[in-house]
Amino acid sequence: MTRIVPVTSRAHKRAFIELPYSLYRDDPQWVPPLRDEVNSLITPGKNPWFGHGHLQLFLALDDQGKVEGRISAHIDDLALAQPVEQGFGPGTGFWGLMEAATEEVAHALIRAAEDWLKTQGMHRAIGPMSLSIWDEPGLLIQGHDHPPTVMMGHHRPEYQAWIEAVGYLGVKDLYTYEVDISQPFPGLVSRIITSGERNARINIRKVDKSRFNEEASLVLSLLNDAWSDNWGFIPLTSDEIAYVGKKLKSIVYEDLIRVAEVDGEPVAFMITLPDVNEKIAGYGGSLLPFNWAKLLWWLRAPKARTMRVPLMGVAKKMQATRLASQLAFMMIEYIRRDAVKDYGSSRGEIGWVLEDNQGMRAIAEMIESKINKVYRIYARSLS
Repeated sequence: MTRIVPVTSRAHKRAFIELPYSLYRDDPQWVPPLRDEVNSLITPGKNPWFGHGHLQLFLALDDQGKVEGRISAHIDDLALAQPVEQGFGPGTGFWGLMEAATEEVAHALIRAAEDWLKTQGMHRAIGPMSLSIWDEPGLLIQGHDHPPTVMMGHHRPEYQAWIEAVGYLGVKDLYTYEVDISQPFPGLVSRIITSGERNARINIRKVDKSRFNEEASLVLSLLNDAWSDNWGFIPLTSDEIAYVGKKLKSIVYEDLIRVAEVDGEPVAFMITLPDVNEKIAGYGGSLLPFNWAKLLWWLRAPKARTMRVPLMGVAKKMQATRLASQLAFMMIEYIRRDAVKDYGSSRGEIGWVLEDNQGMRAIAEMIESKINKVYRIYARSLS
């Protein structure tokens, strides 16, 4: 008989972190996350998300006390304050980080998360969300046959049916696109880029890592503006901007992050990261005893087959203009050239992209990229 218990001790927390390493042991596509990263995600004082959110972690135990599953239930005050038409809003709570050995265990965990959310006054549950829209949102429902890139999730294929069996319906799909970057983009895209290069008002620049904090603040402020009307948007706080900047600093390279300026004003950005998952896949989730040295050596001059574009955006006031897509194509092309030349890359992955973000989807399709993974966010009324 499965028992669901709240995580209340260090031993429970260690068990919560450790579970996926056994569940996915035989899955060749799973990339073991670094344990320290998982611990930081779920620990107040380490993750600034706790400045506006709170959570309860749960474990599923069998009769002998063996861990069979885990889940988080959490509430984000900033999500509660968002307009209902943007996906969240008053009364909406979340669950995530779910892993389960069986369908029975998964259902018991989801019920426990829902019950906790109801005690907090929530009337709607959205999941999986681990923990924020800015972390690893959604359940992988397509693309289990190849590993995830950096900062993307991987889940057992059975989870989709298990979640839908208890009444959850998909509310939003998130796509990632893969593209061959070893070759120039189609002629039309090249002509758009050439036209932009003739426009004296446009300047596409690299970020300056010697002014890292200032540049990080600029880029993430642009992000807050560019994404503010998107489904599921939750603004990044100043503490979160500082945290993200510090977290990504080791894998930030000046030629892989571009800012587009029009008449001297920054109006768009594109962040590209070498896929560090290619390096840490064999680390077993730990940098000890010598993996830290291997990783540091790689980070000095990384070579990566895949480059991931986790974030890009154009200032809201520019989004309805013809310049918007031109700036995007220019940033994509400049980064593509450097990724191939300096990092040995041949593959790009863009995303995630909201299923109804027609502008970004059109850009992805014009450079002949294809959907390679789909993540689904589910919701259910708790009334």
